[in-house]
Amino acid sequence: MTQADDIPVLIVGAGPVGLGLALDLSWRGIPCTILEQRDGSISTPKLGAVGVRTMEFCRRWGIAQRVRETPFNPDYRLDMVFCTSMTGHFLARHEYPSLRDDAPPDESPEKKWRCPQLWFDPLLTRCATEYPSLDLRYWHRLEGFEQDADGVWADVMDLKTEQRTKLRARYLVACDGAGSNVRRALGIDMAGTRALDHSAALFFRSPALTRSHDKGEAERYLFFGAEGFWGNISAMDGRELWRMTVVSNEAQVEQVCRDAEAWVRRGIGRDDVPFEVISALPWRRSQLTATRYGDRRVLIAGDAAHTMSPTGGFGMNTGMGDVVDLGWKLEAMLRGWGGDSLLDSYEVERQPVGVRNVNASAHNYFALKSVEDASELLEDSARGQAQRAQVGAAIAEATHTEWETLGIHLGYRYEDSPICVPDGTSAPPDHPRYYTPTTRPGHRAPHAWLDDGRSTLDLFGRGFVLVRLGAEPPDAAPLVEAARRRGVPLMVVDIVSPRVAELYERRLVLVRPDGHCAWRGDAAPADADAVIDVVRGAATRTDASR
Repeated sequence: MTQADDIPVLIVGAGPVGLGLALDLSWRGIPCTILEQRDGSISTPKLGAVGVRTMEFCRRWGIAQRVRETPFNPDYRLDMVFCTSMTGHFLARHEYPSLRDDAPPDESPEKKWRCPQLWFDPLLTRCATEYPSLDLRYWHRLEGFEQDADGVWADVMDLKTEQRTKLRARYLVACDGAGSNVRRALGIDMAGTRALDHSAALFFRSPALTRSHDKGEAERYLFFGAEGFWGNISAMDGRELWRMTVVSNEAQVEQVCRDAEAWVRRGIGRDDVPFEVISALPWRRSQLTATRYGDRRVLIAGDAAHTMSPTGGFGMNTGMGDVVDLGWKLEAMLRGWGGDSLLDSYEVERQPVGVRNVNASAHNYFALKSVEDASELLEDSARGQAQRAQVGAAIAEATHTEWETLGIHLGYRYEDSPICVPDGTSAPPDHPRYYTPTTRPGHRAPHAWLDDGRSTLDLFGRGFVLVRLGAEPPDAAPLVEAARRRGVPLMVVDIVSPRVAELYERRLVLVRPDGHCAWRGDAAPADADAVIDVVRGAATRTDASR
């Protein structure tokens, strides 16, 4: 067995979350190594949508335009259609524009994008490996690990050569999925509901499908029968690639995969449309959040920390929030300005968000399953027509929070964070559909367009930013000097615009490297040293409030 030199951050898993962490660390100049036990190829794409906040992260990393250039048809409409099949009875429709015709919301410089995992993972891989400081190792499996006060020893197997290697890392982050071996080795439990159902993901190709039905273009066709909601077909490229979900149970889901062609035909509603099943994968829909997000120098993120129903598309996007929260904290620890409690704040901040998003996803799933009586839905009769009208109206009203989710993506906040200084103000509502911009500590710093064409979000990412607002802003020197004494990177930005000053609510706003507000006030704090110590994880919030 050979031994390797010290690695700053060892990442286990090269899915989108592991690659996102590698990209964030590499962008920050922190070398890292990823272990992936497979070859990185995608046989059945799981994710389809890159949320607006994740697109803001991509903007920070300089890759948002590359996401927008992936192959999904930009002119394909993204409606949601409820029906008995693609050629059966119509129930209801939510109308949404194509990617080209959609506009970013007022609250962000970016908009969500349709970029299935088929393209998102390879894009993240290309972007991350453009940094020479990243070492990506396919066909390498983590066999075990031990940690001490200074780092982690990782036992790694090269699955091609069967050679074992001992790697030394300062930190280990497990992005190794729902069945995380690292989480299990740490003895971390998952809380919640293990199985909401067992479903099958059927990935198929059919260039003829878009012209073989009368429901019009849609991102998703959701199917209802006498049993209620039973599945959907989603557009993967807006041209010929499709993913079907069939809701089943543990006893029958394997048979559903074996009968994939029959289920696709049921969804289409006719037998003469040609298609090719590419893959069929059983999976378990769950509602689970880890009771802890790590132990000392070993941390978990993404599906290793939370598993949720895909209803809403929150899973990968929640994981990206995890690693963006974690990336700057690992940088701070490795560069020596992070306090002893900084990494402890990762769990305090992200676990409540995980619980929130897991529960919101389950709520959306239960909304789809909320049809109480569909016994006559397929009948060609007046009673059947009346039931279709009733079910269509009810299900359309119940599912708005699955498609319209700005509040979920932008409105999460770190309410009890030990590294944010509270100011005693009340939090705005945390609504899944609606987002209220605020600089209240713990919240995402708001977007506004600046006179030079940049977004305020473009100011944030590398170190702390102290935003001074108004024509005669308060003195920044106390906070600047306190940060300098502790080696904390801090930049001062002056914004005169009355419009932005009103949006930012205070004359001084201290924004963290992840873009969340850490402190705010209309004058410099009485004890600037205490504020800086709190936001770098070296003091308690009480110290900054004295």
